[in-house]
Amino acid sequence: MTRGTWYAARLSLTAALGGFLMGYDASVISGAIGPLTAEFKLDSIQSGFAVACLTLTATFAMMCSGPLSDRFGRRAMLRVAAIVFGLSAVASAFATDFYSLVAARMLGGLGVGAALIVAPLYIAELAPGHLRGRMVAFNQLNIVLGLFAAPLANYFIYQLGQDGVSNLAESGWRWMLGVEAIPAVIYFFALFAVPESPRWLATRGDNDQALDILSRVTDRETAQADLDALHASLAEASGKSKGSVFELLNPALRLVLILGAGVAILQQITGINAIFFYATTIFELTGISTGDSLMQTVIVTAVNVVFTVIAILTIDRFGRRTLLLAGVTMVAAFLFLVSWGFASATYTLQADHLDSLPEGVERSAVAPLVGQTFESDIALRKALSGVLDAETMTAHGSDLVKMTIEANSTLILIGILGFVAGFAVSLGPVMWVLFSELFPGWIRGVAISFVGLINSAVSFLVQQVFPWELENLGNSMTFLIYGVFAVIGLLFVARLLPETKGRSLEELETLLVKS
Repeated sequence: MTRGTWYAARLSLTAALGGFLMGYDASVISGAIGPLTAEFKLDSIQSGFAVACLTLTATFAMMCSGPLSDRFGRRAMLRVAAIVFGLSAVASAFATDFYSLVAARMLGGLGVGAALIVAPLYIAELAPGHLRGRMVAFNQLNIVLGLFAAPLANYFIYQLGQDGVSNLAESGWRWMLGVEAIPAVIYFFALFAVPESPRWLATRGDNDQALDILSRVTDRETAQADLDALHASLAEASGKSKGSVFELLNPALRLVLILGAGVAILQQITGINAIFFYATTIFELTGISTGDSLMQTVIVTAVNVVFTVIAILTIDRFGRRTLLLAGVTMVAAFLFLVSWGFASATYTLQADHLDSLPEGVERSAVAPLVGQTFESDIALRKALSGVLDAETMTAHGSDLVKMTIEANSTLILIGILGFVAGFAVSLGPVMWVLFSELFPGWIRGVAISFVGLINSAVSFLVQQVFPWELENLGNSMTFLIYGVFAVIGLLFVARLLPETKGRSLEELETLLVKS
């Protein structure tokens, strides 16, 4: 590794630490949602919103952070994101009710939105063209490391609670949410060692500093050529309404906007955040214990890390399009496997289950169902609704489903692991690389914010409706729907997406943006 490559990699990894915080913030709720739902007595809609509210404000932040970073700089926005992550973690840990918890998580969503948009934008504007895909993917690597660290911390805190350490059995979820403040502080101070984006500096007229930074990444001749190409692009766009969202309606941007929005929707519509945000709940629905569910969540996130590393090592060799085609094919196939695993499950209330019913469920009420076998969770819920009142079903319906299921939990685990592997090698890192490449410099900040907003909005909807889907459509149908969306997305990629590897940002503008 040359000195310039090492310098670019160090800066890219530092900037991408925001992705770690985003991943932790997103995944930590998976282990906390069960106990906090019980403590605050939340129904399925409130539970879904407690998870999804972070993405709601992230959607807003994605739309604002691009233009704000165009005005104040990429590094300044990343520092703000670090501060917001820390404040959100502390506020979440001390939440006293549903509303204060939601407020704290919505604050964290502002940091998530800023980090998701600005970190890859910064890296793309710094990295040399032949390594840009790999270095932008560092952000996704940090996201999946955060996704891995959160369930690992959750499992560790849960086990301490089971071992009787302090009051962790009751308040463990507060520690799960609050620990994030530590890496947030580290990130904030680490950013003081990171220079501003050289391309952003050039757009502000600071060419000497921009050239100095780029010369440390490549040689001075290449750096000067990149700056000349950037200034030529800016001169050509001098008559355009720079930074205006209305400029996205420019016919010249139609193709890149369709590609960006399509990939943004595809990444979330296949249900990846339903897996990461509700992983423990999903595994409990296969009939295993809470401790085993937390451990399986750790395994899922470990697979995510491994295949993200594979993507980083191969994205500049095989290209973005090839990884997407292979990965989305895996996503579709394994989602269908998960759907089939739940479809083949049966549900039987045994006599010995009456001794371990959740508190609040009367034995006499459910006793008539003992010995009956139901072919789906929906059929069981319907039967339970005939003998239990609505309030009891809201509070304990899912517990009764978990108690009575007889399913091949290993098969479902394999399906989820395969789905996550396919996502991690394709849609996870490739989307952010494409976002940083597709749009021309004069509109890049706004355009990435816009497609990021679409991505985040779809993510919010998936997270919000997932508990409702499980309750009303059933486990099998929910994953079947995600699989169908993956097939549609695969056809979209095969039909429309060109290869972008190995070209400079200015070359891609010439190729994709029509005059």
